[in-house]
Amino acid sequence: MTEKDRKYIKWSIVLIILIFILIASALLALSSGELKIGLKKVLELILGNEDKASVNSMLINQIRLPRVLLGIAVGGALSLSGVILQGIYRNPLVEPYTLGISGGASLGVAFVIVFGLQLKLGEFILPLAGFTGAVLIVFIVYFLSSRKGNISIEKMLLTGVMVSFIASSAMMVLMALSDTENLHGIIFWTMGSLDEPNISLIYLTMIVAIAGLIFSCFFAKDLNALRLGREKAMYLGIRTELTTKTLFFIASLLAGVCVAVAGVIGFVGLIIPHILRQIVGSDYRILLISSFLLGGSFLVLSDLVARTIISPNELPIGVITGIIGGTIFIIMMNSKKKKK
Repeated sequence: MTEKDRKYIKWSIVLIILIFILIASALLALSSGELKIGLKKVLELILGNEDKASVNSMLINQIRLPRVLLGIAVGGALSLSGVILQGIYRNPLVEPYTLGISGGASLGVAFVIVFGLQLKLGEFILPLAGFTGAVLIVFIVYFLSSRKGNISIEKMLLTGVMVSFIASSAMMVLMALSDTENLHGIIFWTMGSLDEPNISLIYLTMIVAIAGLIFSCFFAKDLNALRLGREKAMYLGIRTELTTKTLFFIASLLAGVCVAVAGVIGFVGLIIPHILRQIVGSDYRILLISSFLLGGSFLVLSDLVARTIISPNELPIGVITGIIGGTIFIIMMNSKKKKK
């Protein structure tokens, strides 16, 4: 058996394990909560073998299942966005929010809440404002970092950090001018939540996440080449400028949609690629899809902890991902030092 065959076998085993973890996480989240339901009963309720008007059926199909689907979509999309951006910048500390995407989205939502636009235009305006703010920041960063059609990766990263600070400061100004009720709404949104009542937004997020995964897989070999540096990638026949622009907008779109629908959920796009690089290596042919699967599992389980740890109350999911993600990151960094 060749080294290549062993590698593919390892990848296949990893993918099977990750799919199993994702399914197990989803079933655990569906069955657990203030009201516990057996796994067999959960499957019957999902398949429609029970009365749809029953309490259990409404709990599973209208509350828990949408949260699980949104958790898989958002977790997968944020992890995918993170691993793409880390590949573009060749920097393992880059995540979707480094470029100011979260700051722009938060600023857009804060503007809507402070001026009461959601009362006039409906609740749908909140995710729309978040997405608009995220996209606006992305275009500002892109415009300031490009010169004659060429992108400076280093300049883009620094610009993104600075624009993020500016957007965050502007949001603080809006928060200072808002009343107590609006202030609570802004703070809770910026901590993230999967409690999205609009099923259309959930389906939209899933479609964008899956489409982002499919499109990014076409650039797996390009990302592998970019690991060697932009100049070497060009010698290998990679159109680095076009690849960088395309991947940048895919990653930004994924992160922008996630922030708009679920709020700011940190550390997912940073810690998941780190974990998987230790398991499967840095080959993007396996890293992209494995990041998507593990990211979905991680966020589903984090949401389960968020809504059960102080039940019947619920913690913002961003608090859980921050604590767990930060702890895992510190442990991984210390373990690397000990190995050296």
